[in-house]
Amino acid sequence: MGMIGGGQGAFIGAVHRMAAALDGQIELVCGAFSQNHENTLLTGRALGLTDDRLYKNYEQMFEAEKKLPEDQRMEFVCIVTPNHLHVPISIVAAQNGFHIMCDKPAGISSEEVKNLADVISDTNVLYGLTHTYLGYPMVWQARHIASASTFGAIRRIYVEYPQGWLGSNAEETGSKQAEWRTDPKRAGIAGCMGDIGSHAHSLVEFITAQQMTEVSSRLRTHIPGRQLDDDGEVSFGLSGGATGVLTASQVCTGEENSLKIRIYGEKASLEWHQMEPNTLTERRTDGVIILHRAGIDKPLCAEALARCRLPSGHPEGYLEAFANLYKNFAAAVRSGQSAPAEGVPGITEALAGMAFLEAIVKSNETNTSMTEIEHHIHGESR
Repeated sequence: MGMIGGGQGAFIGAVHRMAAALDGQIELVCGAFSQNHENTLLTGRALGLTDDRLYKNYEQMFEAEKKLPEDQRMEFVCIVTPNHLHVPISIVAAQNGFHIMCDKPAGISSEEVKNLADVISDTNVLYGLTHTYLGYPMVWQARHIASASTFGAIRRIYVEYPQGWLGSNAEETGSKQAEWRTDPKRAGIAGCMGDIGSHAHSLVEFITAQQMTEVSSRLRTHIPGRQLDDDGEVSFGLSGGATGVLTASQVCTGEENSLKIRIYGEKASLEWHQMEPNTLTERRTDGVIILHRAGIDKPLCAEALARCRLPSGHPEGYLEAFANLYKNFAAAVRSGQSAPAEGVPGITEALAGMAFLEAIVKSNETNTSMTEIEHHIHGESR
């Protein structure tokens, strides 16, 4: 693996490195960790890399790496830059024959992500998008239960993602994370919704195995001078007929990372909290309540068990969920397949995420009751 972004002062790059290393399947061999080459050198040396594999920019990195012997060069690149660089870097990576693991969202517009989809199709490289929460075992268990006849037709969904870290004007007081996430040129058209609302959207579509088809949104900015939303809610409809509400906020004082989802079916309901990720609560119409617990010794579906590493009572969390995405991606790279990596969100989910963000921004700006989400696959509307 090579990495672009994630140098000293960044947050998510270190998380990607830890997750990629967890199962012993991936070795970090090179990087262009910062636009400041001194930062790249400091970061790389601290990680045990040699200076000749620490590059000034991603163009130099791709050009140099593809000239190395096959058993030495990187096989895929991890992109952990601000959003506006995701697509440009991904396109150059694909054109040079390198597989791609990219932090979400995929880009800053549907148009550029559609262009990326075409390049990926033409080059047959693998593309993964790190919607981390889809790596949790109990999210897979929820998907399994929600698809069963004993659950019945899905009727209603509530998903919320409150945080509190942008409750003050952090972008003006030295926070690099706040600076770029509140800058439309680097973050794109949505702030809070692009950062964490996109996770809530992906969770809904994954567990229900349905697409959002229409939205009505209200987005807000609570800090004077802030250019992008830091709070909002979205009413939505799903392709299977269910309706729901998605809320996301980064100004909820005292909240940490409280992503949670409730799904109501005809015969049962499900509830999962990211901060207590090893428990999934199922409630049935006959009054029976089942607590599904993570662990390799539990009667879970095969997909959930495949994402557990330890017996019950040994908590697994965020890094392990992140690592599940990397483990599956590494298996796909090693096998030489060109189809999307099993269990890893790919370009289809990337397109869906951008279509969702553009629809909610449009709905908010036009104050419409419902705005249709325009879905695309490989540049084709559907």
